[in-house]
Amino acid sequence: MKFSRVAVAGASGLIGSALVRSLTADGQEVVRLVRRAPRSKDEVRWDPEGGHVDAAGLAGCEAVVNLAGAGVGSRRWTDAYKARIRSSRVRGTAALAEAVASLPEPPRVFVNGSAIGYYGETGDRIVDEDAPAGSGFLPEVCVAWEGAAAPVREAGVRTVFVRTGLVVAREGGAWGRLFPLFRAGLGGRLGDGRQYWSFVSLHDEVAAVRHLMETDGLSGPFNVTAPNPLTNREITAAMGRVLHRPTPFPVPAPVLRTVLGEMAGDVLGSQRVVPKRLLESGFTFAFPDIEGAVRSAL
Repeated sequence: MKFSRVAVAGASGLIGSALVRSLTADGQEVVRLVRRAPRSKDEVRWDPEGGHVDAAGLAGCEAVVNLAGAGVGSRRWTDAYKARIRSSRVRGTAALAEAVASLPEPPRVFVNGSAIGYYGETGDRIVDEDAPAGSGFLPEVCVAWEGAAAPVREAGVRTVFVRTGLVVAREGGAWGRLFPLFRAGLGGRLGDGRQYWSFVSLHDEVAAVRHLMETDGLSGPFNVTAPNPLTNREITAAMGRVLHRPTPFPVPAPVLRTVLGEMAGDVLGSQRVVPKRLLESGFTFAFPDIEGAVRSAL
């Protein structure tokens, strides 16, 4: 099922901008939520942290996708930035959910961003959507983030939570920082390299969001990660092979903790997350392996 009119919050981000390109290329009208005064008819004003959304601008939207939030890896986690990470997601989602729920004719589906950070540290243990939330900052943020969509669910709108892994892309995210290092021959494992990284190509991320949005009957949490998570050591070796560069410079854990502060725990942590529900829903990955995902980003 395709929709004639889709609203996207976070349309300027890595995933949001790619999703907008995909939808518009398919001839679907996209309404982008912006924090400034609208400059065209396809823009709607909102203030996510202030809790305001121009609900009238969402009228006629058959689907609403919320991918907004301050970048988790954009800077060092000071107390102030951690507060921004949380509020940009939780308050923004609550405001948008309340606006959507207030519409006389709500959309058919509400797709809300989330992350595999929900599960916290999982070590070598394979986890799917049935696993409980972990403990720590990111799991707490993800639980509150998903919970903030309650008004939409209570209004009877089909609601999907996209628990995204590490997106393989040149334009941003973790890989946006890795590609320049590896191209320069400065890539290497992080810490002991035994931690699992659950990755997904940007192409498959967008395709999965559209699949979840456009397939009737799908609701609740879905892990959007490639089917076979790999260790950081394995991913490092694959990056070297694809880019034809040596990977001789491991970054010791103490150095990462010094440079990144608390965020180093997320880089060194292990999450072996699989997309059980997504596969069961009939989704097929175009780039299920790391080498294909890396090549798709070049």
